[in-house]
Amino acid sequence: MSSAAQLREPDLAWRVPQKWVYMAASAEYDGSGVTAAPFRVLGPLEVSGELGAVYVAPGRQEIVLGALVLELNRVVETTYLVDVIWDHDPPKTARTQVQICVSRLRKALADGGVDATIETRAHGYVLRAPEDATDLGNFRRLVAEAHALARDGLKVHAVDALRPAIGLWRGRCLAGVPSEVLAGTAAQLDESRLEAVETCMRLELELGRHEHLVGELQQLVASHPLRERLRGHLMVALYRSGRQAEALDAYHQGRAMLSEELGLDPGRELRDLAQAILTDDADLALAEPAEPRSLVATPLSEAVQERGADPNPVVTPRQLPADIGDFVADDVIVSAVCDAVTEGREKGQLNVVLVLGGPGVGKSTLARHVAHRLATEYFPDGQLYCDLRGPDGQPMLPAQALGRFLRALGVPGQAIPDALDERAEMYRSLLADRRILVLLDDAVSESQVMPLLPGTGSSGVLVTSRGQLTALPGTRRFDLEPLSPEQGVQLLGRIIGERRVESEREAARALIRLVGGLPLALRIIGARLAARPHWSLISMWHRLENEHRRLDELAYGELSIRASLSLSYDGLAAADRRLLCLISLAEGTEIPSWLGAALIDDRTPNPADLLEPLIDRRLLDITAMDQGGEFRCGLSQMVRTFAHERLPAEIPEAERTGAVRRMVGGWMALAERAHKEIYGGAYTIVTGRAERWYPPEDYVRRCLRDPLGWLESEQTNLLNAVELAARSGLDELCWELATTLVTLFEARGYPELWERTHQVALTAVQEAGNERGQAAVLGSLGTLHLHRGEHEAAGPYLSAALEIFERIGELRGQALCLRDLARIERHHGDDDRALALYESAERNFVRAQDVIGRAHVLGEMAHITMRRADFARTRSYLDEALGICRSAGFDRGQALALRRLGQMLMYQQQYEAAERTLLEVLAMVRASGDLVGAGYVLHDLGRVNAHLRRVGQAVEYYSQAARIRERILDHSGVAAVRADIVAILGRRRTSVG
Repeated sequence: MSSAAQLREPDLAWRVPQKWVYMAASAEYDGSGVTAAPFRVLGPLEVSGELGAVYVAPGRQEIVLGALVLELNRVVETTYLVDVIWDHDPPKTARTQVQICVSRLRKALADGGVDATIETRAHGYVLRAPEDATDLGNFRRLVAEAHALARDGLKVHAVDALRPAIGLWRGRCLAGVPSEVLAGTAAQLDESRLEAVETCMRLELELGRHEHLVGELQQLVASHPLRERLRGHLMVALYRSGRQAEALDAYHQGRAMLSEELGLDPGRELRDLAQAILTDDADLALAEPAEPRSLVATPLSEAVQERGADPNPVVTPRQLPADIGDFVADDVIVSAVCDAVTEGREKGQLNVVLVLGGPGVGKSTLARHVAHRLATEYFPDGQLYCDLRGPDGQPMLPAQALGRFLRALGVPGQAIPDALDERAEMYRSLLADRRILVLLDDAVSESQVMPLLPGTGSSGVLVTSRGQLTALPGTRRFDLEPLSPEQGVQLLGRIIGERRVESEREAARALIRLVGGLPLALRIIGARLAARPHWSLISMWHRLENEHRRLDELAYGELSIRASLSLSYDGLAAADRRLLCLISLAEGTEIPSWLGAALIDDRTPNPADLLEPLIDRRLLDITAMDQGGEFRCGLSQMVRTFAHERLPAEIPEAERTGAVRRMVGGWMALAERAHKEIYGGAYTIVTGRAERWYPPEDYVRRCLRDPLGWLESEQTNLLNAVELAARSGLDELCWELATTLVTLFEARGYPELWERTHQVALTAVQEAGNERGQAAVLGSLGTLHLHRGEHEAAGPYLSAALEIFERIGELRGQALCLRDLARIERHHGDDDRALALYESAERNFVRAQDVIGRAHVLGEMAHITMRRADFARTRSYLDEALGICRSAGFDRGQALALRRLGQMLMYQQQYEAAERTLLEVLAMVRASGDLVGAGYVLHDLGRVNAHLRRVGQAVEYYSQAARIRERILDHSGVAAVRADIVAILGRRRTSVG
């Protein structure tokens, strides 16, 4: 049985689809009147998409695509693809080369706007596309419908179906594709074409069209001289046209050729026909003579009128670009967008849904996926699509987009009006009461979108944009975020294979972090890895690790992060482009609103306004609100890299240095102000001559309502500013900022950050020969060692710092060093020497007018006199220190003085009074977030409760203190607390024994 006869015939009556209507016929069966399918194999392999012809590289790619097209929507096993490419002895890399071919074909189809995807399956691949996406599929469908019509006696309509089916052929199937395996399949399909031709000729002879068929049949017989059925049709046509002798001559020519070439006689059917012609057999006459008809097939209007159909069928546009098989997104967002597009349509409301996001975040991909998901069920009357960015990257005019839509809706070009409002009116009229989905991709402005909105709620509108488009009325907005780590892993797995990703899962996660989960970047990475199966994921990470080459690496074919970002960047005003480039100098993941003003030295009272154009273009993202009620912005790694790459071209080096100086100067001004708010003034800190840049005062006041909390929240930015200052040669700003941050490090217990910033600052001041800076940093490092209980290590730092401070006449610096040297003497047990050093420190603090520094020294002196049981002098020191701290508003100093008072009460064995005082102090330090102070007070409370024989409560306080000491890396403090725990538990066991 022939392949044509094996086709399943439809149960429903045949209707002529508009795109298959045959408008002209010739001896070559010209099918130009049939809308070309994207994939054409009935002749040389051809592919076309939205952008025209799609280039497919000859050789292996042609073979793979040909095999996939022949099995449209069915899985083609990889082993079969290997066989069709290599007839014998495939190489060891055969499967890998197939993967490369598939990857390149995917790119070619996507770039060409072809409505199809190649999906990966467990053992092969499947080309996923609509059933009418191939000329072969359309040919088979038309032939099957023709057979059904012929059985029903509708021979005219059967011919009307066969003519366009035959016209789809442009030559031999897959002509020029070099594969022996595919050649065998193609030969079978060539046979089905000839069978369709023979059936068509038979039907037309039965319709009495013999006179018109003679010339066509003569050409067919000349091309296929051994096809006896075609020769028989020619003989009948000649006989019925009154050309009996020519009919017999055609027979004799065929018999001679068969005998000469094959040594055979004609078949019985052809011999019987020749005999019938010779004897003028009556059976050769038409059973029902038909009125001669033109060879040109029935025009569309007649064809549909014969069936009682609408002579002016409505055009159904299907313009959606292809969905992608490896789509990955947040299912919640996808479902929400689907619901937003479809909900309330029964009430007549027009749903306009905006999918917003930055460059490369996957807006267009998600919108296309949603559109395909909704198309058949909710918008069966068609889907319109337009990339509003335009092919040249410039925004498309609304009138131009409307012209495209009107033509897609069947309006002839000459009937499209010139005026924008008239085009919009015609467009809305055509869409009225029709269920059409309009997808507007990469919209730039509201004015571009408004004329493209339908006038009724039967349709839906899906818009993607990098901007906000807040002026569009009645819209639902969805902000798209980059992929999560798990989603990123899933996307890479779908592109390069799950096994490959699972074998290097940590490297995959590192890649995802490096590009911030940006889908476009991950798709490029996946494409490059798919094209290079021998590359490891970690090798790809190493390629991207170099920030200077990252954007070069993130390009593959037409996919490019740089190109995607350029569209947004080029649309900015010159001032905004400069600002973005300067912002790339800031290295934190979040930036405060004042920073942009500092970079360009703009003293506006509303610095956040400067960032709005960048936020509107999605080059900056709002990430949080700061303590001052202003928004904080995030700069993605990709945008930062892009902007930093543009920096030299946009900003001269001198301006860049000035911008960095102002930015770090702004951090310095705020950190210094925070210190003053905490200490009641510029106390206990050595200051320098670095230039500050002051943000608006109103903002500063709001921001520093909780100064220690602000320092904590800006910790990362402040650390980055120290390191940036060092790299930029701003040694004065570097050491000042580093030592000012001790306010945070000491209170919240960050000794490792203390050391990190100070080592950076020490290198900077030493290279610059900055003596004051060296002394300040050395002295602060000495304090850090004391903070860690490393008394022996602290001495050399403090002595070196003191020597420099004495030489340059820095009184506060001298006082701070003397204070800490006294702590070392106390540790060594020399209280007399310690007291003398404290008294020297106090005098220098007085001369430097540093009241808080003096109060701290008084508290330390009180500790010595307390241990000597000189409680009157101790109380005097503490009362004076407490009064100073209260007057300055220094809460931490008050807590320290009260703690010493609680300790004195312990020495006096007034344990209940000591406990009350220490509990008050504990509440104070916890309220201020003073973690270090809390550790000390909890230790004191443990001792008080031990004296009161509350063993359980004492152990609880000790345990809390130990956990804090461990957290702040105070190893000697931890040892002291644990010793007290062992002591109290040991006493309890002894008493029980």
